[in-house]
Amino acid sequence: MNNKKILITGAKGFIGSHLCKVASEKGLSVRRVLRSGKGEKGDIVTDINPKTDWSSTLENVDVVIHLAARVHVKNERSVNPMTDYRIANVDGTLNIARQATAAGVKRFIFLSSVKVNGENTIPNHPFKERDLPSPQTPYGVTKFEAEKGLLQLSESTAMETVIIRPPLVYGPRVKGNFLSMLGWLYRGTPLPLGAIDNKRSLVGIDNLLDFITICINHPSAANQIFFVSDGSDLSTTNLIRNIAKAMGRRAWLFPISTSKLKTCATLIGRQDVVQRLCGSLQVDISKAKDLLGWSPPYCVDEGIEKTVNWFKQFVNFEQ
Repeated sequence: MNNKKILITGAKGFIGSHLCKVASEKGLSVRRVLRSGKGEKGDIVTDINPKTDWSSTLENVDVVIHLAARVHVKNERSVNPMTDYRIANVDGTLNIARQATAAGVKRFIFLSSVKVNGENTIPNHPFKERDLPSPQTPYGVTKFEAEKGLLQLSESTAMETVIIRPPLVYGPRVKGNFLSMLGWLYRGTPLPLGAIDNKRSLVGIDNLLDFITICINHPSAANQIFFVSDGSDLSTTNLIRNIAKAMGRRAWLFPISTSKLKTCATLIGRQDVVQRLCGSLQVDISKAKDLLGWSPPYCVDEGIEKTVNWFKQFVNFEQ
């Protein structure tokens, strides 16, 4: 990769920690941006906002891969969450991007989200890059606003922008709902998810990292937006069964109609959870295949097996 120097923000996070390792193995010179040190090597940037000074961090950097963001906050305490999302995800992103152009950075890779397009799709009608965005959450809205600002910046400067919109990312050290699902299956928890006939795109961490590294150099990636996934969409029911199989456990699933699940969720105020479990959310990766010649190198079963193997070690460590 021509000894390029790569700056990775969010380097300590789930995706960032994996990316730093892979990029180093590929011979890239990696500069890590961390919120705190705690014995780890990297540039400490405690807060990403419109006033953050990136001048020394961006010295001699060829490519910025911007992963850091304000993501879903489980127990939101902010008086004005949208303002806080905009400070980090829009103003903070455009601030580092503008300083990157001044520092001579050649390419800015921005990890956005499928949530820019919306929260659900009609089964077998996946989102495509040319579709009109329809973000529904503060996270999705601010990712879209950042995308627009970056593309406008690329029109007036020499720095190229690449925008990647992944769906749910899973793999070793995964957190959130996917980790919860692994725990349910490990404990043998009965789940009312035996009759979910939806379609959801996922992307394993190894496939996502492979795509990001392609975008570092590929000339046709410049100033483009891409969806990325494993290329095989699954229903929630089949995903659970596949995870259970890899875990060597039985999936205790019993069928309850989606309408009944939604009714129950409404009564307890958890419609969002049922939407994620029962709704469809698919992306089309044809553009990545056609324009960059990229195909996911790992199938979904390989990604699940690797994640399950990590989880077994994680559980043993926790115990």
